[in-house]
Amino acid sequence: MKYIIAVVFCIPLITLAQEKQFNQDVATIYSNSGLPEPKVLKIEIQNDKPQILVGSAWFDWNGKAWQKINENHKSDIRIKPIVPSQQKLLSYVAFGQGFAIGCDNGLFFSDQKGKQLKEMFPADSKYSWKPRMVTAMTVDAKGNLWVGMQQGVAKYDGAKWKLFTGKENLPVNDFICAASSSTGEVWFGTTRGAIRIDGDYFYYRFSRRWLPNDYVNDIVVDKSGTAWVATNNGVSRIESTATTYEKKAAYFTKQTEDRHTRMGFIAPNNLKVPFDFSSFELGISDNDGMYTAMYGAAQAFRYAATGDKEAKALADRSLKACKWLVDITHEPGFPARVIIPIDYREPVNEQYSKEYNKRHQQSDPFWKDIYPRFPLSKDGNYRWKCDASSDELAAHYFFYGIYYDLVAKSDAEKADVRKVVADITDHLIRHGFMLVDYDGKSTRWGNFSPEYFSSIWGWDQRGLNSMMMLSFLNVAKHVTGDTKYDEVADMLRKKHDYHINAMHGKEFFPPSNVVPWDNNLALMSYYGLINYEQNPELLIMYRESLQNAWLHISKQKNAFWNAIYGALCQKFQDKVNAGAVDPKVAFLENKLYAPSKINEYKTWDAHTNDIVETLQRIPLDLIGYEMDNTHRLDIQIDPSPGQAPIIGWRNDTYALPVDERGHVRQDRDAFLLRSNEVGGGNAEHEGTFYLLPYYMSLYHHLIEK
Repeated sequence: MKYIIAVVFCIPLITLAQEKQFNQDVATIYSNSGLPEPKVLKIEIQNDKPQILVGSAWFDWNGKAWQKINENHKSDIRIKPIVPSQQKLLSYVAFGQGFAIGCDNGLFFSDQKGKQLKEMFPADSKYSWKPRMVTAMTVDAKGNLWVGMQQGVAKYDGAKWKLFTGKENLPVNDFICAASSSTGEVWFGTTRGAIRIDGDYFYYRFSRRWLPNDYVNDIVVDKSGTAWVATNNGVSRIESTATTYEKKAAYFTKQTEDRHTRMGFIAPNNLKVPFDFSSFELGISDNDGMYTAMYGAAQAFRYAATGDKEAKALADRSLKACKWLVDITHEPGFPARVIIPIDYREPVNEQYSKEYNKRHQQSDPFWKDIYPRFPLSKDGNYRWKCDASSDELAAHYFFYGIYYDLVAKSDAEKADVRKVVADITDHLIRHGFMLVDYDGKSTRWGNFSPEYFSSIWGWDQRGLNSMMMLSFLNVAKHVTGDTKYDEVADMLRKKHDYHINAMHGKEFFPPSNVVPWDNNLALMSYYGLINYEQNPELLIMYRESLQNAWLHISKQKNAFWNAIYGALCQKFQDKVNAGAVDPKVAFLENKLYAPSKINEYKTWDAHTNDIVETLQRIPLDLIGYEMDNTHRLDIQIDPSPGQAPIIGWRNDTYALPVDERGHVRQDRDAFLLRSNEVGGGNAEHEGTFYLLPYYMSLYHHLIEK
């Protein structure tokens, strides 16, 4: 496989001295150009430049390719210690007044002459080891000895040991090499990636996101603290640089504007050269409307939190794009998924031919047979994609309410929001609470009708879709001021128990009914449902529904979901404090119920520490990578029946950090252990998945800059 040099990420500078700084890890994969073979045996830093050993020859980097060093290469010459008899030397390092010596069947200390050998048996309050296969060791900047062996990692300060296994979150233990930095961090190379240790915390760096190959032969750390990793398929440079939330947001806004904006719509792009985002071409997705609405919401929160004029302009543009999706279709209120020009580079309708639809129905019996899937616009200049889904609606309504409250200033801006919200809502009501396509039938995932919920096809969606429909009506009443939407919602509650269905707003079992993007739809819909509800009984019910959903998602470290939960908990409490949730007028048939619920929800924990972790660790590189975490020592696999694919969590019961998972989007299952982002190395995703949770959290005072 041909590798290219990854472009170094440059983050625009913002001078805000009070901003919180954190370190951002960035990997650069170096091309194998100029090498006789890709396997790199050793790596050293000479004159601030990497030099590598391939076969029997040394090479250095000339800025574009590896170049063979003609003169004799001068490596550091180390004196080897004397090895105990019947032992195989695997690793050693100068330590104290002598050496630490790692062998296949033991760990030994010796003086400089090797005459006084002492076998060591590391032990702490948890473990006592007879070391085996001691293959890696280094001494950190504070003089601590770090040893990698079959049992795990051992740290020795000259007096006492501290030992780490999978239970202490060591991810893997098949060590090959080790290195230390001047800043105190320690690196281990393994057959399955690299590990950086900062204090007692393990950062696992594996897969093509971080390395060209997971088999690490050597690591060296330069004076800046940057790690250079030699693998079986080339070299990676992993740098950790100081940044701030705002610098990172500026980077992702620019990334989205430069590489993900098409006619005002936001979508992932396509990479003509795998893993090279400079080779991008603008793409389309099934959910351009959802991605554009979420980007617009991010910019609306940004505008409300910072007053930035650029944010308002981007939110305005997003509103126009979302409104265009609604205005272009066959009848008022039906939102298209995508709009493309008539001369779009791909033959989109040919890809979804009637023959394709029939074939696809063999594996997916609910696939809709509709042709053309991209009808022509009335003016003949564009095509729009039909079969819109609840994904589009949830994001549209989420954005419209936020834009109306935080961005719309003029009468014209407010009128635009009222018009598009009324059009969509009236379409749903007119068609019996369904999105009805140009063929006169409901779209596959756009049915919110009572009849559907009572059928074998829709029973498992009644909770989520009932809650969503009530949320849409709440947003419509709030934005338009028209009481007819309250009347419709009241009818759905009294005749069809939509509010009771909404108490179970999300399916969580069996696994076949659980899709993680439904969490996105649920949380975005809760935002309009609770924010705009006035009835105290309904507010208590919806708050309980939110809590039930939170119990199932609270450990996924999803910054967006956590932000919505925290914002709505605070909103509910604000309404309680303002007297809008008066227990004296709620649930009079049991006067104890409302007070008990209000007291129960008086406190909450949105896990803002997880918001902080995820925002800081979302990679700047949003290319899709395949990552398989099933081999890790620090995970527990979910034993529940019916789980496919495999899901699990760290030993602390929380999801793995976002930069150690195969996906970067905020609508994925963080517990998925073997995953890859849509598009793999052939697509890059947009920065909304940092921008929206960041600016939402900032606006709702869940984090500080």
